[in-house]
Amino acid sequence: MKSKNNLIEQLKILPHFTKNTVYQLGVQLGLKDSTVDTYISRFLKYKEIYRLKNGLYVSADFFDKNKNDISYSYYLANILRTPSYVSSWAALQYYNLTTEAIHSITSVTQKVTREYQTKTGNFAYQSINKELFSDFSLAKGKFDFFIASPSKALFDLLYFRTNQFRGVSMQNIKAMVSEFRVDIDEMDKEEQSKFYSMIKKYSNE
Repeated sequence: MKSKNNLIEQLKILPHFTKNTVYQLGVQLGLKDSTVDTYISRFLKYKEIYRLKNGLYVSADFFDKNKNDISYSYYLANILRTPSYVSSWAALQYYNLTTEAIHSITSVTQKVTREYQTKTGNFAYQSINKELFSDFSLAKGKFDFFIASPSKALFDLLYFRTNQFRGVSMQNIKAMVSEFRVDIDEMDKEEQSKFYSMIKKYSNE
């Protein structure tokens, strides 16, 4: 029981961990992998840890202490599917360009489209080609995470909503931005220019 308590205490300080991490900690405590597997099952059962996906976890204690920090949620979004960057509604909200309620953190990846519903939140991933996997940067803070630039966040949102701008004119784009209640006038002028340049390149005009 002491080793089990020692194990969970060590997991509580980690922002996320894999099953291999737990095995390594188990070795330090003199535990067999089979014993560690049993402990992981118990931790899950009693909600001491949460599963993000197979083999990837966070402790309930660490999550509860950081769940109100948006940077932690975006950090987890990056970790859950790598490589990826936070975009669309979630990024626009981060930049205060929309007041829409966010029910799922949307990210862009080169991997297949996927959704994860976890106890730490809902995470959606949209697949994009290599050429458009760009215009994102590392936001530094308590938790670092990759996020689209304001212009790319809006571009990504429209790119997926319009099925890659098929049959969409610039006039349609402006109407959609207004309809989505995205405050593009609050976007930096340089970012606005970048947005319209990207739209012209990939839309039908």
